[in-house]
Amino acid sequence: MSKSIIIFGFHAIQAQLESNPECLLKVYTLDSRNDKRLNTISTQLDKLGINTQHTTRQQLDKLTKNQTHQGLVAEILLPTLPNQDGLMQHINKLEKTALILILDSIQDPRNLGACLRSANAAGVDCVVINKDGSAPINALVHKTSAGALNQLKIFSVTNLARTIKALKEENIWVIGLDSSTETSLYQIDLSTPSAIIMGSESSGLRSLTKKSCDQLAMIPMQGNVESLNVSVATGIALFEASRQRLN
Repeated sequence: MSKSIIIFGFHAIQAQLESNPECLLKVYTLDSRNDKRLNTISTQLDKLGINTQHTTRQQLDKLTKNQTHQGLVAEILLPTLPNQDGLMQHINKLEKTALILILDSIQDPRNLGACLRSANAAGVDCVVINKDGSAPINALVHKTSAGALNQLKIFSVTNLARTIKALKEENIWVIGLDSSTETSLYQIDLSTPSAIIMGSESSGLRSLTKKSCDQLAMIPMQGNVESLNVSVATGIALFEASRQRLN
């Protein structure tokens, strides 16, 4: 079932206008603000027939729970994420070498949003999240993704191990990032159809997910830290795959 969330700020709402304006249910603007930037976006909203309401700063603060909103707030409809069947249909229609990001139980909305932002920047074909273990798609994910949420194909699956098996049957090589292995990410050929799996912030890949992978890899580090933030590690892994595909 679809649900709505509140987003705010010019960047977030402009990104929504450019990608999925049909999901904008209502926009609230600060009644005391009258400048070129707001007037420009208000003109776009009017042309699209999107319901706009001028309101007080107190009401905008209430809607955003006192977060910085720049005098612009919107309620948007989040479409229901397609499931494994939709994922396999998408994979079968791809006309290029697949690059898939799988997020196994990412629980911090900021990390989830940052991973989606990296995925979009690296040109992944789609992102897979597990329905029950992942942070929900909410306003914080939307904001942190910096508009990437609107550009990506995202699929939500109930059984990640089963989804991995289905991807492998389509000759997609599944690589799990795991710091306990000795194989470097940079030793792996990521130019072939690939799915890269990132584990949760606290415990990494779950045991069954790890067993389902074709290969495990780690990111070599030279400092004294034990691990990287999951969104940073995601960016490194995806851009290594992107780099290899440019050669």
